[in-house]
Amino acid sequence: MKRVALLGMPNTGKSTLFNRLTGSHAKVGNWPGLTVELLNARLIVGDQVVRLVDLPGIYDLNGFSDDERVVTNFLDTQETDLILFVLNTSQYERQLNLLSQVMVKGIPVLLVMNMVDEASAMGITVDVRALSEKLGQPVHLLSAKYGQGMERLLPAIRQVISTCPVNTKTLSLGEIEHAFQTSINVPAQASHALTEKLDAVLLHPIFGLPIFFAVMLLLFEGVFAIGKPLQDSMAWLLNALRTHALDPLCAGLPLMLQGLLLDGLYNGLGTVASFVPLIVLFFLFMGMVEDTGYLSRAAFLMDALMSKFGLDGRSFVMLLMGFGCNVPALMGTRVIRSKGLRYLTMLTIPFSMCSARMQVFVFFIAALFTTEQAPWVLFSLYVMSILMAIFTSLIFKRQYVNNDAFVLEMPPYRFPTLRQMAITSQQEVKHFLNRATRFIVIGVVMIWILTNFPQGISPGSTGTWAGQMGELLQPLLQPIGINAELTIALLFGFIAKEIVIGSLAIIYGQEGSALVHAITEHITWIQAYSFMLFVLIYTPCVSTIATIRNETKSLKFTALSLVWPLCSAWLISFVFYQTATYLQMHLFD
Repeated sequence: MKRVALLGMPNTGKSTLFNRLTGSHAKVGNWPGLTVELLNARLIVGDQVVRLVDLPGIYDLNGFSDDERVVTNFLDTQETDLILFVLNTSQYERQLNLLSQVMVKGIPVLLVMNMVDEASAMGITVDVRALSEKLGQPVHLLSAKYGQGMERLLPAIRQVISTCPVNTKTLSLGEIEHAFQTSINVPAQASHALTEKLDAVLLHPIFGLPIFFAVMLLLFEGVFAIGKPLQDSMAWLLNALRTHALDPLCAGLPLMLQGLLLDGLYNGLGTVASFVPLIVLFFLFMGMVEDTGYLSRAAFLMDALMSKFGLDGRSFVMLLMGFGCNVPALMGTRVIRSKGLRYLTMLTIPFSMCSARMQVFVFFIAALFTTEQAPWVLFSLYVMSILMAIFTSLIFKRQYVNNDAFVLEMPPYRFPTLRQMAITSQQEVKHFLNRATRFIVIGVVMIWILTNFPQGISPGSTGTWAGQMGELLQPLLQPIGINAELTIALLFGFIAKEIVIGSLAIIYGQEGSALVHAITEHITWIQAYSFMLFVLIYTPCVSTIATIRNETKSLKFTALSLVWPLCSAWLISFVFYQTATYLQMHLFD
């Protein structure tokens, strides 16, 4: 099978092109260094099938970052029939050095000049035939974002791999630069005028950060304003399904099996499913902000502050990636050359409010806070996650020293297409549901067993196995306001945070609005916020720990990533719970 590799600098639209060609849902983000795994898919080209590999975005084949080594090793060890070199047409100058390094490899190259929509808007024109003749390589113009020119790309690929050309023409960097300069017309006034105007405001040294946090607050406002009615509708639908369909259907089954299927599996999974609309909206809105290029600006804005704590703007980018899932964010640290900075960044990423934690927070916030209060409560947890990352880096920056300069390309602002937004939200929800299938089903069954055995004991009572576990840990967790029921949820949350809400549905024997009512009867808003703080900070899930161990190959560092968050979570929750309880008793009663 022929092998075709996608290669280019970060932020040239490689992943977007990969999605266009294969229909795959590779993660698309408008900042450098996002693709860190060798994504690949089969692609039908004419009468044959080829394997398309999406290589990490890099700046230099002679560099020393993990991504650069991955690309170099791939090209040196894997037989490659064609390289699709993806280049940003409107910013081609700084990409030519990498192109010259690739051409020296002697592998056939098809130069894909992407983002021609932006180039055209700036008045930039390309003489494709002249450029191709001067380079001795085929050249193709397209816009992967809008699909412009895509219909001609597959025939171009087919022609190259069918003729099996031998790349014998080696050009110096100067010759390549001359070929572009004489084949591309760039008007003197060509510029990203909108980007420059927006950056004058959004990158303002004083107002830039307040604007960023205001944008995030508005994002949370939108999630709850639109998502809460959708969540209520989903909960009503699931409750009606059980009442009118599942209960009668299971009426003839043994009581124990009924309990497992309805009170266990259905209640647990149904409660999680009711929050999918909010999760979809969160990632849809977050994806819009991400794809515009604004998060790269956030990294730039935060760099000066992060550097005071031993981190840099790249670390902040990885923290933001962690809001989707900690695992790919941890893998994304491979683009950081400095081992000390990489380890310090990996230590801070698990404090990011990932989608699994988001589900827990949305549930408790919706249950115990008003619609007006909800965005502010969620925003406070968002800020706390960043503060914990900063505090952690402050504590450990002398142990993990950064000796690498911060370099981040600023892409122009781009409004994402509906297709991009749909792919972003679909990918995140798919990932969420895959984890739900993998972890929640097993988790809720285990929790149902623990809350219903030994037989003869009232389900969910202190006499059950789960109740005994909760009571055993009460001396440790009671000072932070976490009762026995919440304790059980925390224990299973170590496996996957997605299990937390499902476990509460089983422990209380309720789902939907009934579960919300049961929660509000048993805990106060102070207990709920203390619990959310603990969930935000405490030990990461099993997948995150496994990734840390795999990326660092260090048992000592993995142990640190377990113990430090757990101790920090207890201390912070203790301070909040005791302080809030004291103030409520002495100032508000």
